[in-house]
Amino acid sequence: MSIMFEVWGDYAAFNRPEFKTERVTYDCITPSAARGIMEAIYWHPGLKYYIDGIYVCNPIKTANVRRNEVKEKISADSVKNAMKKGRTDKLYIYTSDVIVQRAALVLKDVRYVIEAHFEMTERANESDNPGKFQDIIRRRLEKGQCFHMPYLGVREFPASFRIWDNKKIVPTAYKGKKDLGYMLYDLDFDGESGIEPMFFRAVLEDGKLNLKNCEVLK
Repeated sequence: MSIMFEVWGDYAAFNRPEFKTERVTYDCITPSAARGIMEAIYWHPGLKYYIDGIYVCNPIKTANVRRNEVKEKISADSVKNAMKKGRTDKLYIYTSDVIVQRAALVLKDVRYVIEAHFEMTERANESDNPGKFQDIIRRRLEKGQCFHMPYLGVREFPASFRIWDNKKIVPTAYKGKKDLGYMLYDLDFDGESGIEPMFFRAVLEDGKLNLKNCEVLK
């Protein structure tokens, strides 16, 4: 069942994994980030979303900003030890000691139309069917409902969204081909060596990233 919806925001940051300390965004939203927005709007264990295409409606513009971050986080071992011993040792961080300021290259004034579809999984109930889920998703898009606020790459940059009328032609900012290089496609959680990133060659054709049957590399 196909779905088309529009997302937009003042800023976005879809950070490249090859940059460790500084944050550098891709030129447009990644398929995994688009899927994350869909799951924020409506998630169900009986559904699996697939992104078929992304339309870049606004010209790609960037800005340099500086953001405060913490360089440490509470470890899982500290949480387990606290649960076993009933103590709160090391279950905190002093932000004044670990805060750092990092530069970031972010996108600004972004707008995308996302084309997607979903498939039923074995975790769906007997009473579930594609038409039911299609109606639920469409209703939530029309009313602006979501499980949690979707965001554009990082939580500081919330995403507005609404359903897209399929009868309208999607206006895009680019004509012809524009090569955006290799981009993160998604994460393979069943990889041989654990969680493995997957990449694809992102090429805008008349402002659209066509993700149907694209070649995915690990």
